[in-house]
Amino acid sequence: MPQNQIKYNSKALYVPVLALIIIWIIYVIEIKFKLNFNSLGIYPKTVKGLRGILFSPFIHSDIKHLLNNSVPLFVMLWCLYYFYYKIANKVLILGTILTGLLTWLIGRPSFHIGASGVIYLLVSFIFFSGIFRKYYRLIALSLAVVFLYGGMVWYILPVEERISWEGHLAGFLVGLLFAFIFRRLGPQPENFTFTKNEEFEKLFDDNGNFIPPVEDEEILEQKADSE
Repeated sequence: MPQNQIKYNSKALYVPVLALIIIWIIYVIEIKFKLNFNSLGIYPKTVKGLRGILFSPFIHSDIKHLLNNSVPLFVMLWCLYYFYYKIANKVLILGTILTGLLTWLIGRPSFHIGASGVIYLLVSFIFFSGIFRKYYRLIALSLAVVFLYGGMVWYILPVEERISWEGHLAGFLVGLLFAFIFRRLGPQPENFTFTKNEEFEKLFDDNGNFIPPVEDEEILEQKADSE
């Protein structure tokens, strides 16, 4: 199928389902065995805190935190793999790493945990990708994302102390960057071509004025005889 068209990927559910299974299993393990994995989160500007770049998206502080992240994570991952399947792995893996690294650079001295940074990465990427590509189907998807999660934009600002707005901001910026970098990859707007119709063109002069068709001589003679 041509690259400029969206190929509906029947495997788009695999990654979202797997991601939710993993984060829920990790939370159940914490509760079951009375463990606390928060220390595996991102702790800015420390060497030890770098491990959180890989681990933090899978760790959540409580059930409310986990529930709040589960639905948008599932929806955004599905959108990514359904509409951008050719570049989905690059966006998710590289984007998660860069989001974590940026959080590590700009974050407050505290453990930053949760999948919300990845969610902001995906929301930002999907929204701006539709805009940059000027593809009406993807623009419609962008508008749907705004309708569902537009209110999230407030949380890239320090509006609540317990929320890692730095992680949100990092994901938002990386998503915007990736939307621009990958704008030529994946689905592109359809290009329409039109064939020339020489007979139609003869009906107009060089200035675009309509030229009435001249009737055939035989037709004119027949008309004259009938009169």
